Amino acid sequence: MNRLSIFILPAVLIVLLAVPLFVEDSYIRHLFIVAFMYAVLASNWDLSLGYTGLFNFGHMTFFGVGVYTAAIAAKTLGVDPWLAIPLSGVTAALSALLIAAPVARLKGIYVVLVTFAFSQLVLQLILSQSQITGGGEGMVRLPYLRLGDYSFIRDYKLGYYYVALGMLTLSTLFLTALVSSPFGKSLKAVRDNEDYARARGISITRQRIAVLVLSAIFTGVAGGFYAIYLRVASPEALGFGTMSLTLSMVLIGGVGTIWGPVIAALILIFATEAFAGIRGMEEARFIIIAVAMILVLRLAPGGVLALLNRLTNSTLGR
Repeated sequence: MNRLSIFILPAVLIVLLAVPLFVEDSYIRHLFIVAFMYAVLASNWDLSLGYTGLFNFGHMTFFGVGVYTAAIAAKTLGVDPWLAIPLSGVTAALSALLIAAPVARLKGIYVVLVTFAFSQLVLQLILSQSQITGGGEGMVRLPYLRLGDYSFIRDYKLGYYYVALGMLTLSTLFLTALVSSPFGKSLKAVRDNEDYARARGISITRQRIAVLVLSAIFTGVAGGFYAIYLRVASPEALGFGTMSLTLSMVLIGGVGTIWGPVIAALILIFATEAFAGIRGMEEARFIIIAVAMILVLRLAPGGVLALLNRLTNSTLGR
């Protein structure tokens, strides 16, 4: 990512670390926390969609599995929320391994159909097992994070802000290291030319299974954090609205970039809330996002990150 990663992105991290020092409004902090969660979802989806070319429409299933894992573990089984959150990453990875088996050898529309069917299967399982999951009403009043006597719901969500930012930072570093490794280069080979990749000794099936499992880890962790932070687990986590918003972040940010979806998540979460505050724009905001996505795909296929790269290179005189 050249100069953008060297100069701007570290500066953005420093700014985000300093935000709570200047912003004490709990609602603004809440928006940042939600944006960080969506950034994790979108950037991990980009690993399978952008770097492998795998149209996995079951990605939000991993998020939903994480949500309900944390909820059941923390409330029903009495597991400490600090342990329930990483446990969500484990169960999400296992669910990804389950769906990877039939998907690994499929292509095109068949991948979309199977992954979407899997997400609907999990949703119906959640709704039918109401004695465990709460059914359509979900689970509420989940335990919250604590450190000793300190409760994270105090101090205008300061603790949750830094936990969410830490989760995003770890996820992004993990993804960046992954795509820069020989494994990441092999994923691009699979995406660009499967015959060439196979001729170079790369197992297409193994790479697809690996990328689905790896992309599910932090997605599940984000789901666990979502449940503990909001203290609720509901089927909406697997809903079309969550999926479409996350996908729009991937496309607007830039497919195959990792950082693009992170930037788009911050922009879109605050933009949608800004439109929600304008009378008569409550529903129109989603239409605006759809139009923005179409315009970006038409005018700047590389996404917002490509535009920022272009601007940075011209400003610094590359």
